[in-house]
Amino acid sequence: MSTADPSTPQGRRAGRLGVGVIGAGKVGAVLGAALRAAEHAVVGVSAVSEASRERAENLLPGVPVLEIPDIVERSELVLLAVPDDALPDLVAGLAATGSWQPGQLVAHTSGRFGTSVLDPARQRGAIPLALHPAMTFTGLSLDLTRLADSSFGVTAPAAVLPIAQALVVEMGAEPVVIDEADRPAYHAALAHASNHLVTIAAQSTQLLRSLGVEKPDQLLGPLMRASLENALASGETALTGPVARGDAGTVRAHADVLAGQPEDLREAYEALSRATARRAVERGLLSPAQGEAILKALPHDQEGTS
Repeated sequence: MSTADPSTPQGRRAGRLGVGVIGAGKVGAVLGAALRAAEHAVVGVSAVSEASRERAENLLPGVPVLEIPDIVERSELVLLAVPDDALPDLVAGLAATGSWQPGQLVAHTSGRFGTSVLDPARQRGAIPLALHPAMTFTGLSLDLTRLADSSFGVTAPAAVLPIAQALVVEMGAEPVVIDEADRPAYHAALAHASNHLVTIAAQSTQLLRSLGVEKPDQLLGPLMRASLENALASGETALTGPVARGDAGTVRAHADVLAGQPEDLREAYEALSRATARRAVERGLLSPAQGEAILKALPHDQEGTS
């Protein structure tokens, strides 16, 4: 690797880009570090909070913290790692000030949006890319290792799709092409699988702690890991438990005891039991009669509110 100044075109290996990172949150700092490891030059990073400045210092040492317009001016690839709701206004605001440059690559990390959110930049001649990492981030260096086991949802115009895919591969991950119109559904699937898994684990941990179990993670960890691995490997044929057995009496006992627990836990158990029973019937894992018995064992169904 060259010992020249990596922040200048003369100091970069041929084909490498000058990358500007807008948003030194957990995602932006890690992806900036991954691109730097692929020998791109990170020429600037925006960091407002003390936590983001510390993260930038740890993961992108030596990279100057700059104002956003300065980052855009210096960059061949601008990586927008900001919250979904902030993205449209940021892109439009930079377009209004004439910041975007013809031929400049502009990539965002939002799962919700495709490339249409980048239209104000595209109208100024920039090249839009949507690169969403399908993983959770700690904002620590260990995330760089975890990228190797992850995938990115990639959306880009056909002519530049290979560029988007190549950037993902350079970061060590696998690109998965998602159509523009499918981005919200794609993101809903990932959020449902990841975010709600965290909620379920937290609710179960809370319930076990209320029973005096000191280390709920020791009970739940092996069970949840095995369940997830089996579900991913075998689909819904891996389903076990009272719903899969058509054991309506056990489901009713669960519902009765959960009536005294926090409302969110009770509602989640009932809703997921109902969804599981219906899916089990549709896939032939339960008979219609067994499925109906499970549904009747759930209080909300009995009250006609399902």
